[in-house]
Amino acid sequence: MSLRQKRVAVIGGTSGIGLAVAQGAMADGANVIVGSSTADKLGAVAEKLQGAEAIAINVRDEASVAAFFTRVGPFDHLVFTAGDWGQFRNASTIDQLDLEQARDLFAVRFWGAVACIKHAHKHLRPGASITLTDGTVAHRPRKGAPLSTAMAGGIEHLVRGLAVDLAPIRVNGVCPAGIRTDVWNSIPADVRESRFLKMTERQPLPRIGEPEEVAEAYLYLMKGGYTTGQVLRVDGGATSV
Repeated sequence: MSLRQKRVAVIGGTSGIGLAVAQGAMADGANVIVGSSTADKLGAVAEKLQGAEAIAINVRDEASVAAFFTRVGPFDHLVFTAGDWGQFRNASTIDQLDLEQARDLFAVRFWGAVACIKHAHKHLRPGASITLTDGTVAHRPRKGAPLSTAMAGGIEHLVRGLAVDLAPIRVNGVCPAGIRTDVWNSIPADVRESRFLKMTERQPLPRIGEPEEVAEAYLYLMKGGYTTGQVLRVDGGATSV
């Protein structure tokens, strides 16, 4: 199967994994619309994604989400990679938890995805798909981060529930491990590479992943017409050990 002449909307498609998905979809012949809340990233789309359409969207604001999909109109595939994983640090103990800050952890990855699906699904054509994004913390909890595990796990359950609720629209997810994206650029290069080695040394594939490798999972889920309710792990084997 091919994405040729399909319309693909990638929320969070101006950087990292989302950008790699947008590039991969365009290489396969798709017409791509990328959405981002970051104005400078939208401005750079013309250079990175020649021929793609860029539209502003704030997934925390339902009116902005509704306006985005009204402007997009009929389309075939929705990919949601928007996220702010680094904006929240769990308290080391539950009694130190700031509940307002904790609620905000779900605002983009979970509720933002729900808002997009709410307003997108009526514009989706027959044979459409929706692909969400979580992370391996759903399967490998770490000390001090129980809410990150809950949020990521919630996305996977949302995938399964929506696959039934929205059928025959296909709903799937991708669960990446550590991936070399721009979020790491604030760390000095030598420190960054040392951290990558420590993070991945026990994996069957002992290296950091690349955005283009993860993008292949999204491309498959858009094209795999008999796959729904599934979450593909792209983690170098991290959750197997």
